Amino acid sequence: MKQIVLATGNAGKLREFQQMLGGQDIEFITQRSLGVSDAAETGLSFVENAILKARHACLATGLPAMADDSGIEVDALRGEPGIYSARYAGPGASDEANNRKLLEALAQVPEAGRTARFQCAIVFMRHAKDPMPFVSQGSWEGRILFEPCGSNGFGYDPLFYVPTHNCASAQLDPSVKNSISHRGQALRSLVQHWSALRESLR
Repeated sequence: MKQIVLATGNAGKLREFQQMLGGQDIEFITQRSLGVSDAAETGLSFVENAILKARHACLATGLPAMADDSGIEVDALRGEPGIYSARYAGPGASDEANNRKLLEALAQVPEAGRTARFQCAIVFMRHAKDPMPFVSQGSWEGRILFEPCGSNGFGYDPLFYVPTHNCASAQLDPSVKNSISHRGQALRSLVQHWSALRESLR
């Protein structure tokens, strides 16, 4: 079984990757479990930050690495929080603090103006000097609710209304969420290329 470092300490993301790529004879291990620190996210796009995180994990462990960078773009806030979604309320902010700040920022915005989307970029690097990292992307349209709903998921899921299912992302069964979410879309693109990518690890 091949080991691939997942450049995160987020247990929710680890579960989603395992669910989507299960049965691929791949063992995902988080960089946190190996004592690897977080990379400095100095990029100006989701793709740039995902590359930085994957390369950092490769350098620290000598193993292939996969990283994702994802976040939520709110049109009324000109794309914020965007790449700063995880630290919108400050470094090390909790999901609850980030959600609270987003609700405060949108306090005067009516329902029609609360359109938003989740974005995800996933990068797979065979080694730290990989000259052609594999990049997949996904986007999920919705809008921001006026208060949190649901207990599934993580991050902004309780505030993200999914029009196709008439509920918050945090109210979806995980299998349903994986079938339609931004990360699910990006992972399915990755799965379509996985055989070739696995062969490249030999």
